[in-house]
Amino acid sequence: MSVVRVEHVSRDYRLGDQLVRAVNDISLSVEAGVFLAISGPSGSGKTTLLNLIGCIDRPTRGNIYIDDRPVAGMTDNQLAALRLRSIGFIFQTFNLLPVLSAAENVEYPLLQRPELTAAERKERVGHFLKLVGLADRMNNRPNQLSGGQRQRVAIARALAGSPSLILADEPTANLDKKTGVGILRLMKKINQKMNTTFIFSTHDRRVVDMADRLVQMEDGKIHALGVRREGEWLMAPERTADDDKGDDK
Repeated sequence: MSVVRVEHVSRDYRLGDQLVRAVNDISLSVEAGVFLAISGPSGSGKTTLLNLIGCIDRPTRGNIYIDDRPVAGMTDNQLAALRLRSIGFIFQTFNLLPVLSAAENVEYPLLQRPELTAAERKERVGHFLKLVGLADRMNNRPNQLSGGQRQRVAIARALAGSPSLILADEPTANLDKKTGVGILRLMKKINQKMNTTFIFSTHDRRVVDMADRLVQMEDGKIHALGVRREGEWLMAPERTADDDKGDDK
């Protein structure tokens, strides 16, 4: 089963008098347990695509399915509920609340889940902070943690809701090389242990090197798709509707 299905999705923005097509007729299917990197130069549309998959933005055209549920037609409240239960987010700037401890930051989204008791929330918080190696930093606030530790808190927060999908937007951009590699290895370990799907938007070659699937974007389109086999990338250019028409000639 596909965790994400994107069907002929485009996203247009109005910039003054100019219409900008940030994402142009993209179709993509992502299976459960995949560790996928979306790469490309600045302005290629990778972050826009990630925001569309995360239901933070809505497509101008096309359809998106999360866990086989169509997103089109959902109200803002329905989208918020979908994000809360099915999607976890990791950002390059961590997005932790500075007045809350590590444990409180992880628990915060769970407060929107009335089916969870206080004891269940506490158990989840403790479990996932231990999973990311921060059981001894539960009571520390973000300003008392290193960049790598703050990103680990963000990972624990993303996992605590038991989502089927984690979206990570440049998660290593604000980390030094050694810390970034450690964070990537942690996410890969979680991916393999929990079969959680990870999708990254990234410039970082280290993310690409650790991925098992690759989407290369240029000018709002998928330029090529890659699958890793025995440590090597097998790349194929993305076919477009124009390509298919050419086959019929």
